[in-house]
Amino acid sequence: MQDVDFLATHQKATKRDYIGRVTQHDKAECATIAKQWGQDYWDGPRQYGYGGYTYRPGYWLPVARAMAEHYGLKAGNRVLDVGCGKAFLLYELTQAVPGLQVAGLDISKYGLDHAKDEIKPFLKLGHCRELPFETNSFDYVFSINTFHNLEIFDLKKAVQEVERVGKGTKKWICVESFRNEPEKANLLYWQLTCMSFYTPEAWTWLYKDWGYTGDYGFIYFE
Repeated sequence: MQDVDFLATHQKATKRDYIGRVTQHDKAECATIAKQWGQDYWDGPRQYGYGGYTYRPGYWLPVARAMAEHYGLKAGNRVLDVGCGKAFLLYELTQAVPGLQVAGLDISKYGLDHAKDEIKPFLKLGHCRELPFETNSFDYVFSINTFHNLEIFDLKKAVQEVERVGKGTKKWICVESFRNEPEKANLLYWQLTCMSFYTPEAWTWLYKDWGYTGDYGFIYFE
């Protein structure tokens, strides 16, 4: 296992008003709506989630290319995105590596319904604690900003499911985390759906304890 950062550029480009997140709206109400994973979360006002998550050609391509290079992905490989949402990154992986076989799973029907048409046939509705795929059936499995939304009992199952369906160590799980008290406060201010709040050291301890052998990454709120 190693810490791999594919998202640094994207994170630095995101502007956040942490204090405004908790003073301008009813944070509890916003979180309740966000956890329905529907239109409000994806394409409603910013206080409920993304504030409009639309496909921007090439936006995820640098991340897709970095993943493909790091893990040596090639045509014919099978790739799974756990918590794929609208699957824009998964689609751009097919552009970065023509001939890649992809699959995605998400709990949000709205997200899947609003994926690009080219990728929709490869997406499934479901929960990551029980992946509907055969053991050792993917050459690369990844998950971005999904597992911190799980409570500990589902989190353990989800991590072990990623380990089960992936071959070898080509796996990557990215979650929100904090390295110090300011980042912890910012995370608590900003998050709407997070249920598991751990330091990087705690996350990696859990991964090892649960038998996970892949890589990991973190989102910090600096």
